[in-house]
Amino acid sequence: MREFTLPAGLEASEPPARRDGVRLLAGTPEGVTHHPFTALPELLRPGDLLVVNTSATLPAAVRLDRLALHFSGPLPSEPDDAWLVELRLRQAGATVPYPGGRCGEWFPLPGGATLTLLGRQTPRLWRARLDTDVVPYLRRHGVPIRYGYVGRDWPLSAYQTVFGENGLEGGSAEMPSAGRPFTYELVTRLVARGVHLAPLTLHTGVASPEKDEPPYPERYDVPAATARLVNHVRWDGGRVIAVGTTVVRALETAVGDDGFVRPSRGWTSRVVTPEEGVRAVDGLLTGLHEPRSSHLRMLTAVAGEPLLERVYEEALAREYKWHEFGDVNLLLSH
Repeated sequence: MREFTLPAGLEASEPPARRDGVRLLAGTPEGVTHHPFTALPELLRPGDLLVVNTSATLPAAVRLDRLALHFSGPLPSEPDDAWLVELRLRQAGATVPYPGGRCGEWFPLPGGATLTLLGRQTPRLWRARLDTDVVPYLRRHGVPIRYGYVGRDWPLSAYQTVFGENGLEGGSAEMPSAGRPFTYELVTRLVARGVHLAPLTLHTGVASPEKDEPPYPERYDVPAATARLVNHVRWDGGRVIAVGTTVVRALETAVGDDGFVRPSRGWTSRVVTPEEGVRAVDGLLTGLHEPRSSHLRMLTAVAGEPLLERVYEEALAREYKWHEFGDVNLLLSH
């Protein structure tokens, strides 16, 4: 996909006053159309399946005087319970990446806890150890992660979806935002139309890997009932539509070479690319992604480059809003 510049005015700076104010840009082989998000049931067929992410959003930022620590997620098979953490410098109510830090450095945190840096995992993420259980600590002392385009703090409830569940294993560092515009009423209308819904879980870390950054493992769980329903819908001629890029990653991790999805849980570092394509999904409901984002390669795998180019041209021309509080894009391969 060609490079483009995202105007600052198209960055959604706050939650929509009403969720039914969210716009939906639909891209299909028949063309590109514009709708309110509440029109979603009419854009789907009876027998289609929406797969949603049930991961709840954690208050994953801990603020110090000069720094903010963004807790991304735990790492598998770590004897010292290490988490990935991003260090960011606080500036004028927002944060910017902080290139400092050294192995062995420690930070006193609110509530008497201490975080110790163990070593770099990627150029921006550190392996770090907190001297207490991370998730309960964050729920007491953390706030939602906020970037500079969001003008002020919002409560954690603004970052939750109707599908989110607060399980013992924690949650996501950043909201699985494709599910944010859904309401209970809309879910009821989808079911009444004959559209199926099925859950899975993927706990996503901070601003999932950017271009040229190596992927890091994230926890996921595709339940047996969801795997069976995905396989049945595809065999019966329906479409499997992922609500969010996290769902694509989980399903494409769980699908076998024969095209069947199997119950699966664990850790995935899967990066979906146009070269590999997708085998488990026929469509994707997602937000609008920044230039150079690795997610755009996933979208190309689902929709193809010509359609995706047209969708983003329309999004820019019609001034759709980007980021977690922005508008939504529906991509269907058929």
